[in-house]
Amino acid sequence: MTDYVLPRLENTPTAVVFYGESRKQQIFEDIKDVGRVEYDLDLFRERAARVEMLIVSNANDECPFCYIERNVEQDLLDFVLGSGSSYMESDVREATDKAGFCRNHFKKMFDYGNTLGNGWILKTHFEHMNREMKARFKAFSPQKTPLMGKFKKNAAQPNSIGLWVKEQEESCYICRRFADTYARYLDTFFVMYKKDRDFCDKIRTGKGFCLAHFGDLCEAAETKLNDKEKAEFYPMLFTLMEENMQRLSDDVSWLVEKFDYRNQNADWKNSKDAVQRGMQKLAGGYPADDPYKMNK
Repeated sequence: MTDYVLPRLENTPTAVVFYGESRKQQIFEDIKDVGRVEYDLDLFRERAARVEMLIVSNANDECPFCYIERNVEQDLLDFVLGSGSSYMESDVREATDKAGFCRNHFKKMFDYGNTLGNGWILKTHFEHMNREMKARFKAFSPQKTPLMGKFKKNAAQPNSIGLWVKEQEESCYICRRFADTYARYLDTFFVMYKKDRDFCDKIRTGKGFCLAHFGDLCEAAETKLNDKEKAEFYPMLFTLMEENMQRLSDDVSWLVEKFDYRNQNADWKNSKDAVQRGMQKLAGGYPADDPYKMNK
């Protein structure tokens, strides 16, 4: 099985995993001229990323990249555990066995609700981990403590088993797949910023970005834009962030004021959901979202 292919929709070309069932039809309508995209996957991904970027620029979200991140992550959960049963394919399970999953995505996989799929993934991942752990233990030998080592801070070298465990904690199949996709969206953002005036206007008049994705845009701009483009981009982006951070600050402040009995009859304005929007703006994500579950 090739892991980027999903089942064929009626009268449409093959889909890629990063675009879920809920959005494939809209994307295909806009890029149907691509034709049989399984023979030109890069072109399909480029076109689909542009369509998705246009969709999110109209979404009126606190951060377009948070919106994309949620969609892509849900599509990856569908791929790993959904009705396509990719977890039964040897090449996919070989990849998940080696990479494993982080704490965050194990929790989301549990919430997703496919007990059998999670069981199969864990079964062979444990087998892989136990083999590797035994090999690491066999090769391990404790470091010799220097005579004065116990009196010197940080005298010992890092423990090889501890380093191995940390590598496992930081390795995640979904995180890795998302990182590849996210990089493509950053590329697409700057291509559209330079070539699509309507897109630029939507970004300029939008709600800005969360701090995490704002930082990514600042870093990416250094290599994606020339000096003239940077001279325009950074002031626009900084102004956008200042205005929208202040907007969120004002919304949260008014929410607090609404709990004063003197304001009980006052209008909520835009503050009713200010807590979750404020958390998103500062750290990304959607804290008020319900867990994403398998569509049974």
